[in-house]
Amino acid sequence: MRWLLALLLLIAITGPANAGLSACNQSIHPMRVALGSFDGAQWGSKGWWMVAPKRCVELVAGRLNARYYYLYATDEQFGIWSGPKNFCVTVFMKFTIPGRRQCEARGYYRLGFLEVDTRDKLNWTQTFSDPH
Repeated sequence: MRWLLALLLLIAITGPANAGLSACNQSIHPMRVALGSFDGAQWGSKGWWMVAPKRCVELVAGRLNARYYYLYATDEQFGIWSGPKNFCVTVFMKFTIPGRRQCEARGYYRLGFLEVDTRDKLNWTQTFSDPH
């Protein structure tokens, strides 16, 4: 019986394996983050996650199934973290949008997302800091 309690305590202390994609905000301003990805069959985008200063949020839970993910982040005043890969978004409302073409024709906005190369790791943390 003691070995069972010891095992349960060990599991509780160690918790589940840390896998997934997280975004961390190292700036002094709150930010919003959107995610673009390819699931093997279709491109899509999701957002917005609010990330408080000096905090992290999980964007993808569990084992990563792609090497590349795409992120767009803004603190709405002082910084935008973007790139050349276009995805569809809404204006700061929660969204899940299939596809990444004809954003405007479908009633969405188009933004450029930065490419994140996870190097095929099981988990990845992308950190955003204040622009200089």
